[in-house]
Amino acid sequence: MTPDMPSSSSCRRARTSAICAICAICAILLLILAACSPVFNWREVPLQGGELVVLLPCKPDRAERQMPLGDQSVRVDMAGCETGGATFAVAHANAADAAQAQAWMNAWRMQAYAQWAGARVEESPAGVVRAALAPAPLRLDASLPPADRSAPARQASLLWFAHRNRDGTVALYQATVLGKPSSPEAVENFFSGLRLPG
Repeated sequence: MTPDMPSSSSCRRARTSAICAICAICAILLLILAACSPVFNWREVPLQGGELVVLLPCKPDRAERQMPLGDQSVRVDMAGCETGGATFAVAHANAADAAQAQAWMNAWRMQAYAQWAGARVEESPAGVVRAALAPAPLRLDASLPPADRSAPARQASLLWFAHRNRDGTVALYQATVLGKPSSPEAVENFFSGLRLPG
């Protein structure tokens, strides 16, 4: 006696059920992988030909533009990325000497104050290993309460510092965290990860 052969419709149903099961398993695996992927994936990124190494929490985009600093239009190159509710970026300009670097830093600082008019702003001396003494490293933290109480406060942390290049020019940097990172230690990780050559 031969067993009954399954009908073609029951085979199709079985195949469909198997495919659905595989799809469900794949979806679960993707969710698990997404949950395991770190929001802040820190990596060292060399800037300005390796003169500065930055610790960034995501893969950076790079750009270059002219920026008005005082009465000059200055070429500034930047690298940055966005993750965890904040943007992390470093901008660099090359000054002829310490006096020019100080003037540009003052102009950058005034731009920050203008952008954060009405915010609570705190300035403090900063420490960056091997940074130039002039202009001295300076940190600015700004927080602006939202107009709508349900919205988060706008905030930013900026750090300016300089480094004397081998050719006697002065590299001026602005490191910025714009927004409130979902990780409380992200700002300090970013700033403490700025590494200048010895």
